[in-house]
Amino acid sequence: MKFENQPSYSLGRRTLSTKDVAPGEAGTNVTLISQLTLGAINRGRVLQALYDNGPKSRVDLARLAGVNRTTITGIVQPMIEEKLLVEGDAAPSDVKGGKPARPLFFNPDAPMLGAVLLLPGKIQTCLVTLTGEIKAHMKTEFDPLGDRDAFLSVMRETLSSTLSQAPQAPFGIGVASAGMIDSDNGVILAVNLAPVLTGLPLVDLLQEHFSLPVVIDHHPRALLVGDRWFGPGRGLQTFAAIYTGEVLGGAFYIEGKVYRGLAGSGGELGHSVVQIDGEACNCGKRGCWETVAALPWLRREAGRLGLRDPGNITCARLVKEADDGSKAADALLDRYTRNVAFGIVNLQQTLSLNSYVLHGDVAGGGQMAAERVRQHVEQLVMMRPNQEISITVNGIGEGHTALRGAAGLVLSSHLKVVI
Repeated sequence: MKFENQPSYSLGRRTLSTKDVAPGEAGTNVTLISQLTLGAINRGRVLQALYDNGPKSRVDLARLAGVNRTTITGIVQPMIEEKLLVEGDAAPSDVKGGKPARPLFFNPDAPMLGAVLLLPGKIQTCLVTLTGEIKAHMKTEFDPLGDRDAFLSVMRETLSSTLSQAPQAPFGIGVASAGMIDSDNGVILAVNLAPVLTGLPLVDLLQEHFSLPVVIDHHPRALLVGDRWFGPGRGLQTFAAIYTGEVLGGAFYIEGKVYRGLAGSGGELGHSVVQIDGEACNCGKRGCWETVAALPWLRREAGRLGLRDPGNITCARLVKEADDGSKAADALLDRYTRNVAFGIVNLQQTLSLNSYVLHGDVAGGGQMAAERVRQHVEQLVMMRPNQEISITVNGIGEGHTALRGAAGLVLSSHLKVVI
């Protein structure tokens, strides 16, 4: 088998190690990593090396993932036996002679991964190959204020139509959902804009119906995984994904691992406070970041300023109208990107993540909007010497990125991979 036209990317990496401490040795502060945890971390790094660099030999994978040659065999061989990976044709020997290297890459005939993106009123489903290709993509709508049985009927019908197009049973189903998610117990705790989903034990319901493993996580966290494996997060060891739309959320990748709080908490960034006693938020509190940096605020301001068709204003439209010479659009764009920057400044001051990938509405404004956000962040943050802050947009598109991230959740669960 030949592998052709595969992209090549550099892989940022951090070497992990364990240290032995002699009995009775006092005053030594050492963090020990269990073999199971170390194995999960190493598998994740090998997968990321393949996603970042394309087909590679065992020797190259060991170097890129930062593991020794003995360890690499123990990592890749089970995946070959499970037909997740396949060996390509042997490369010609170099001038030094020796056994020709055979590159490894994802098996195009391996089972696919089911993926669901669940947002207020909208469902997307698809199949995702191990290399991130989207297949059997379907979209449908549901009543966010309606009947739960009606929602479940639409969900099952749409997902069944997608899964039926898989040539063999998928490894499982990954769900990226809006709202507050208990990822440990598979429950959607609350969705302010879609009460029909509040309290829904979706993982148990889907597992019972489809007889497949199901995992669920917060929508911005799936975007983060999609960024890390397939998008601008490739090679980064620390960054954040920020989503703006009808609501605002985010997720963190810190020192080579997706950050999750208790039961999958964290990432409800839209409800961090940026204005003491500010506007009322859907969550019942005041001054949340979401109240000044999401589409409802933008459209209200567009109406107040007399912009054309304010109910359909977006960041992309503001950028276009600003480019066409509209001073009102340019001024509103500047305020909107500054409001987005406020929350990023708080994150930067707290965590010093330095790299941020924008999704959703503000990402629709492209590099111009991202540059405005970056400029405001640098004006507001306390910069350290030699510090650089990167603000980028994911050009793949929010839907596909989230669906790929949801599929990545399935793959990581199936292989017990740390991501």
